[in-house]
Amino acid sequence: MRDARSPLHEAVSKVPEVTLAFWIIKIAATTLGETGGDWVTMSLGLGYLIGTLIFAVVFIGLVATQVRATAFHPLPYWATIVATTTLGTTMADFADRSLGLGYPGGVAIVSALLVASLFVWYRVEGTVAVDSITAPRAEWFYWCTILFSQTLGTALGDWTAGPDRGGLGLGYEYGSLIFGTALVVVAALYRWSTLSRTALFWAAFVLTRPLGATLGDLLDKPTAEGGLQISRLDASLILLAFMVLAATLLPQRSAQRSTH
Repeated sequence: MRDARSPLHEAVSKVPEVTLAFWIIKIAATTLGETGGDWVTMSLGLGYLIGTLIFAVVFIGLVATQVRATAFHPLPYWATIVATTTLGTTMADFADRSLGLGYPGGVAIVSALLVASLFVWYRVEGTVAVDSITAPRAEWFYWCTILFSQTLGTALGDWTAGPDRGGLGLGYEYGSLIFGTALVVVAALYRWSTLSRTALFWAAFVLTRPLGATLGDLLDKPTAEGGLQISRLDASLILLAFMVLAATLLPQRSAQRSTH
């Protein structure tokens, strides 16, 4: 991939450097997306379609704010990530359950959308590396791709853990173990292989979402279904508080090194 980086590009990078702090906050954000999305659609009884419309408006508004920003700011950035996770949760649930596609159908459709988003982004910009996010068009590609990756992650998590709608029925504990192990494998490949850093980043980004989805379900599902039966609102508030503290206290800076 080409790398048209310059001191100006580095100065205006709008996304954080990919560090351990990034992944800690990302996993918390994806778990919050699961509990928060379910709270709106299930606990409040608004349904998947209304929930999707609400979070879509929030998502568009936050992305527009990000695009107008002149530099990376942790709290607005992570608020936008949470918006993608909640919207991804309701979109996946709407496709799987309301439209009756089932988990395998939802995974197939969203996988195709994610691949298409990455392909178009690469064709237009010449790179899908996260440290290339320096212009509005690239930012919109970035956030749409993240949205599809979050939606795919939700569908994968539900497909692995769920016993119905074509799910594998492995349960939340085994689902968390599977995706956690897959992330360890990706980290090992990043450390000891020469595979594309950009490809490994997107693989890890997708995998953290089903890990968050299964962790979220583990927190709020009834004990009879293998969960801890913490209310969705309480679990969401705990995760939100953790995220705000982590985003405030953990060191973060804008991406400055090529990841591909």
